[in-house]
Amino acid sequence: MAAEQPTVLVVEDEMAQREVLAYNLEADGFRVLRAEHGEEALLVVEEDMPDIIILDWMMPNLSGIEVCRRLKTRSETRNIPVIMLSARSEEVDKVRGLETGADDYVVKPYSVIELMARVRTQLRRVRPSTVGVRLEYDDIVLDAETHKVSRADNPLKLGPTEFRLLSTFMEKPGRVWSREQLLDRVWGRDIYVDTRTVDVHIGRLRKALTQHGGSDPVRTVRGAGYALG
Repeated sequence: MAAEQPTVLVVEDEMAQREVLAYNLEADGFRVLRAEHGEEALLVVEEDMPDIIILDWMMPNLSGIEVCRRLKTRSETRNIPVIMLSARSEEVDKVRGLETGADDYVVKPYSVIELMARVRTQLRRVRPSTVGVRLEYDDIVLDAETHKVSRADNPLKLGPTEFRLLSTFMEKPGRVWSREQLLDRVWGRDIYVDTRTVDVHIGRLRKALTQHGGSDPVRTVRGAGYALG
């Protein structure tokens, strides 16, 4: 189940605020990574790519603005949503934060409930299946909330791993996922699974998707991995 949890990195130099945020996020089903300054945040991202980052602006040495700028200039990290936290409430500061690449800007003091809602809004864009969104591709429909899949209106029987694989593919149709990336996303980084296991479950997914007929929508990209469509 850990692999299904969206991962949030909280970057905040004030420990009390960092822990309150982490506590609420974990209680709401998120996997939380922590960093107390900008340099640590960049190291954490290198080691364990989060789905979303909550980033404090005012930090010693490396500011949140600079961390955001560095993340958004790298192809590997530019699509990670960043919610900037700041005590600066002037419009010019908000504009600067957004122009640096932040996807949202929240002024301190903030409502934790509102911040959680903003986190889910950003996740709906990048990992919709984790927030119960219905996904559609061609004649395949995946309902993340009810955990049901159908193709051409025929219900499909999928195991939990195949369901997570299909969710990953349907979030970004056409994207080629390597076996290592699928292991991280579907099984989780803390679990050791041989890359050949991915091939086994891809085979099961293909069989499930074609159980009522229709062509196989999962494409093998030689030397690269797999893609939907």
